[in-house]
Parts: sequence; structure tokens; C-alpha cells
Amino acid sequence: MRALYSIAINLYSFLLPLAGLFNRRARQLSKGQRKALKKISKKADSKGGYVWFHAASLGEFEQGRPLMEKLKREKPETKIILTFYSPSGYEVRKNYNGADIVAYLPADTPDNARRFMKIVKPSRAVFIKYEFWPNYLTELSKAGVPVISVSAIFRKEQLFFNPRAKWYLSLLSGFSHIFVQDENSLKLLQQHHITNASVCGDTRFDRVVEAREHAMKPELIEKFVGADKVIVAGSTWPADEELLVRYSNEHPEIKMIIVPHEVHKTHLYDVFKLLEGNFVRYSEATEININTSNRLVIDAIGLLSSIYQYANVAYIGGGFGVGIHNTLEAAVYDVPVVFGPNWQKFREAQGLIDCGGATSIQNYEELKAAFDKLIDNTQAAKAAGEYVRQNTGATDMVLKALE
Repeated sequence: MRALYSIAINLYSFLLPLAGLFNRRARQLSKGQRKALKKISKKADSKGGYVWFHAASLGEFEQGRPLMEKLKREKPETKIILTFYSPSGYEVRKNYNGADIVAYLPADTPDNARRFMKIVKPSRAVFIKYEFWPNYLTELSKAGVPVISVSAIFRKEQLFFNPRAKWYLSLLSGFSHIFVQDENSLKLLQQHHITNASVCGDTRFDRVVEAREHAMKPELIEKFVGADKVIVAGSTWPADEELLVRYSNEHPEIKMIIVPHEVHKTHLYDVFKLLEGNFVRYSEATEININTSNRLVIDAIGLLSSIYQYANVAYIGGGFGVGIHNTLEAAVYDVPVVFGPNWQKFREAQGLIDCGGATSIQNYEELKAAFDKLIDNTQAAKAAGEYVRQNTGATDMVLKALE
């Protein structure tokens, strides 16, 4: 089975450039993977000894970030290499200064895995959440490198637990330790005789608490907000934006800050068209025009986590697609959150719903009811913030294992 997997990965790598002719992300991924080993080789210390962190995308990066930064603070001499699978992670964080090297992960072929190990010579490896690459894990095991899985979640429908894929399940035994987010994941592993695991929680709780302490206070955004009630809509997609703009049209007394998940020209054009010219664009905002509309569109990256501090209610995008984005970035400010129907794979979403700090919606009527209910709801706001504070501490647990 492992040989078939390697054949499939090689075929995928061959076809990816063809897909790149029609898809921007595929083009970025193909180019990034092809150049990754050369880039890493050029930057790497020949002595190796790197602590290797691997994240699929931006969300997983945020889970690994508190670990990397605390490790650097406590042991500044530590060398860190950070790899990404997805362009949405790498392209945003390619200049992240918390790692000595940031690169795409070369495709998981046996040859790439061997070359990567020879160049990097990792002393330890940390794979975040859903990342389990068979050929890399095999080479790490051969080299005797301790490997830790962080903030992992397991469900019975995953490939690991398919009777026909026992070879894939066997990969989990190669980890030095698997830190899972919840008891259900731990029980599932134990049922399949995987005992090198424990419940740790999610390092993102630590990350958002730290981010709150260092939040920016952009002057123009503070001027826009003033003393008015504000809805901050973060990481939005078209399906979200249609509902949000309708609500804003019907409630001009409430200000709305929209932060699209993608800020490339095509998506922004669609957002601007939907708003019919009645908005202020952040990149063009001045002290004179900042309050000419009750709607502000953030066409820049890196501001969202700080902007949530100004919200009375936050809307988290992605729930009408493959899944919601980061709810904790808003909840940490004692802000109740609203999101679409596809949230079930996110433990923190369930926790926020259970404590009364979040509401899931399926249509405009439910969105309107949720906003109307939560805009002045101090109890829901307090519940959201308290949920975050009660779930911190995972970072220290993982760092002890890394030592």
C-alpha cells in the first residue's frame, strides 16, 4: 500500500503543473514545491539540528506559532524550519521571523523525503493537527528523530480507522507522542491500540490570548468605530457576504467591518459590486472619508485578529463552504460569534455554542435573529471570553515533551 501511495504522489506531482494552467493556487503550489529543496538547501546550516514544524495552512500555523515563539524566547539558539503545504499558508507567512527558514513542503515522495532529511538533519519534528505524510514519517523514524503531533483531532471516518488501510494506522505508532484536542480523539486511538497519546487541548487558545495582549489599535479603524455598535465579519466568502450586506442594508445604524478571506482583485471586485459603492476601502481611507459610510472593507492582511476587539458581535466566515475559520480570535475579546452551518469539525465551535458564546445560522432569517439577539448580550459576550480563558495551557505541555 505504501508503494501505491508513493506512485500516486509522483503522479500527482506530475499533473499539478497542468492544473496550474487553470488554477492560481495549483500554480503557486507546483512552483513552490519544485523550488523548495533548492531554497532550503541554500539557507540551511550545514550542521543541521533544526526543530522542524510543519503546518498545512494558516490555521495550523496559528496552532504551532505559540510553540515556536516560546521555544525561541526560552532557547534563542534553537534553529527552526517551518514548512507549509498550502499556498494560503506559505504566501501569507513566508516572511515570518519566528523561524529561521520558511518554505513549502516538497511533495511527499521517497526521494524528496530523503533529500530533505539530508539537508535539514532535524533534531525534532512537530506535525500540526491533520498532517501525516507517510514518506517523511518513514524517514524520520529511520533517523531516530522524535516526532510529535500537536492539537490533533481524530474521527472514526478518517482513513486511519478503515480496516483496509492498516498501513496508514501504523504511521501513528511512529510518533513519539500525539497530543489530541479532546477525549473522543483519545478514546478512538486507544480503541485501535494507539497508546502514545494524551489530551492536551488546542494551542490556539494560548495563541489568541497572547495576540490579544499585543493587539494593534489602528487609528483609522478606531475613528470609524467611534461609539457605535459594530459587527466585524472576518474571513468572509461570497455566500457569507450576501447575507451580511443584506443585514447592513436593513440596519444602517450598525457599522460593519468586512474582512474578506481572500483580498485578491477578483474577490474584492465582487465585494465592492455587492456593496453598490456604499463603503470605505481601508487602503484608501483617510481621516476625512473614514465615516462617509457605515461599512468598511479591509483590503489588507494581518489586521483581522486586532480588529475583532472593536466588535459587539463577530461573524466568522467559511461556514457555507468547507468549514468555518478561527472563532477564537474574536471570542478572546469577550465577543459572541456567529457562523454558518458547517462547523462540526471544529471542537471550539461546539464549545462556544455549548457555553452560549456562539450561534450557528443557516439562512438570512437566522442570521438576523442572531445579530439582533447578541448585539447587546453581555452574558453571551462574557461566556465567549471565559471559554477561551478556561482552555489555555496546551503550549507548556507540548514544550515539556519537546525538551
